[in-house]
Amino acid sequence: MVIRRPSKHARHRARHRGGFALIDVIVGTILLAIGLSGILVLTSRALVLQRKGEVEVTAAALIDELLSTVLAEGPTDFRKMYDTFGRYDDPFGDYDYIVDIDDRGLGVPFRVTATVHHRPTDTEYTVQTLIADREGDEPNPPRQPTKPIDREERYDEMY
Repeated sequence: MVIRRPSKHARHRARHRGGFALIDVIVGTILLAIGLSGILVLTSRALVLQRKGEVEVTAAALIDELLSTVLAEGPTDFRKMYDTFGRYDDPFGDYDYIVDIDDRGLGVPFRVTATVHHRPTDTEYTVQTLIADREGDEPNPPRQPTKPIDREERYDEMY
């Protein structure tokens, strides 16, 4: 059996091919690194936005609870029954609240401003609305406007 040695030209070509393979591996590794770093950046950004959304949803629910309580008790009685500022109990211990009730005179609804502050992010969420006081001793008095509201006319005035 005769063993043949590769020619000089074949050895030179094989060595050259090995150099191209090394360049292919380096380019592939660089592209893979770029792709993975992009995925990591997007993932971290998504987590930040998700946390911000959780804080906003919680703050909105807490404000809704405050304003619903003011509406249910009436602005005058709310001030007598509840603190108008403070810190929520756990699991909402990171949030503070302030309820500002502005009495604007007889027969005029109260201007109620509810503010919730998230301490870790130092972000405040505020909602302001008008709430009429409860009149009399009846637990659920009728709350109807004195004259019917023409919604189409109001819409046309706005637009």
